Amino acid sequence: MGINLAIRNAVIFDGTGAPSFTGDIAVEGDRIVGVGAIGAVPSSALEIDAGGQALSPGFVDVHTHDDTALLVHPGLEFKLAQGCTSLVIGNCGFSAFPTGAALMLGGRGDWGDLDGFVAHVADNPVACNWVTLVGHNTVRAVVRGEQKGAPTDAELTTMRAQVRVAMEQGACGLSTGLIYTPGRYSQTAEIIELAREVTPFGGIYATHMRNEGDRLLESVDEALTIAGAAGIALQISHHKAAGRVNWGKVGESLAKVDAAIAAGQEVTLDVYPYVAGSGPMIQYFDLDRVDLDLASNIRIASCPAFRAYEGKMLVDIAAAAGLDLADAVRHVLTAPGGEQTICIQFIIDEADIETNLRHPQMMVGSDGIPDLKGVPHPRLFGTFPRILARYVRERNVLDLSEAIRRMTSLACDRFGLNGRGRIAVGGYADLVLFDPDQVHDVATFDDPKQEPKGISLVTVNGQIALENGRHTGVGAGRFVPYRAE
Repeated sequence: MGINLAIRNAVIFDGTGAPSFTGDIAVEGDRIVGVGAIGAVPSSALEIDAGGQALSPGFVDVHTHDDTALLVHPGLEFKLAQGCTSLVIGNCGFSAFPTGAALMLGGRGDWGDLDGFVAHVADNPVACNWVTLVGHNTVRAVVRGEQKGAPTDAELTTMRAQVRVAMEQGACGLSTGLIYTPGRYSQTAEIIELAREVTPFGGIYATHMRNEGDRLLESVDEALTIAGAAGIALQISHHKAAGRVNWGKVGESLAKVDAAIAAGQEVTLDVYPYVAGSGPMIQYFDLDRVDLDLASNIRIASCPAFRAYEGKMLVDIAAAAGLDLADAVRHVLTAPGGEQTICIQFIIDEADIETNLRHPQMMVGSDGIPDLKGVPHPRLFGTFPRILARYVRERNVLDLSEAIRRMTSLACDRFGLNGRGRIAVGGYADLVLFDPDQVHDVATFDDPKQEPKGISLVTVNGQIALENGRHTGVGAGRFVPYRAE
């Protein structure tokens, strides 16, 4: 085939955390075939002068809920624009398979297992590579519905078989969302049994822990126990200490992680760089005993029952309607379709974000929910440029090489994206070219659906997916089976 793309005069960050160097990159097909001084290339090759911009491996969003987006928004413009070339789906216990249970955004499908989902996605090629976890909530719901209590021996056998089949078909591990139904009804022993189906494949256990607030430390202990009993690596999702009374606990939580690592356990984490989380509002409230402190910090992102509420704080909605706050929660959630409401919760301390980002095993995950009909959390569009602008350039929490390592090689190594996450001869040509002095997020809570600035080129498997703000629609993304070469 010969070299078809050359990027000249770039400041190359290879993804390992090593110092940058100035040089060129040559691409043939989907692979990098030259790094450094590459000399002349065929006249048929496209040559791009980077003009001293930073060139790094494509970023990996390790915590997404883009399962439905692969089908509904296959162009994934909100991810490509951030420089993301690979995504991890199936988080928080919700995966697109086995089917029979709803996804986080309410979608259903008839594709059956992971193989079926892969084939279904391939009908409309997607913009980014993707790897998937198998979700405990989905598996449990298929077998037991929303029932409380432990599964029977027969049910547990069925659940184990579903996890095993997913791993055989290329899943990277098991995820849980123990704050959500039906996962919250499970005991530690059940999850250990399912996690052990991941062990022969060398996969991971990724968890939205049982509690991220008052019982954060106990929840970390449970996560470590589950992964330890199964003998697999642990990924703690969107690590935080939720609620003002818990701010600062991330230091104690990370100390537990460090102790486990020192004892030989494999543990990594991810964080999003915002003081607010987001998720299905129905999951956060007991309608008989409404948490008024939480309610006072809620903003409505998506609300099919009351579109006029989108983008508004719940306290303002309550005041305008003449309702007390508890009744406003019930008003929203008990309306027809109210259970589909997505909310934003302002519950995180900025200092905790910086503490998290300083930890060497901390990756970056947007946790964005791709419901574009409403006013979504800005992390869906802004996470990775925000890290580069606010926490690298402005706050000096991380240097650029280290930030890129967290977004690339560390993520690829943990989630089994072999051949990706590094700029090296023979590696896949997933690349992002950006101006480190100018890159920044534009998305805000009031106007979140805005693409960032300062990213000039993104390639996925050697094909140009984004160039100077233009999405090419090339659809070069692939399903990446765990640890496939």
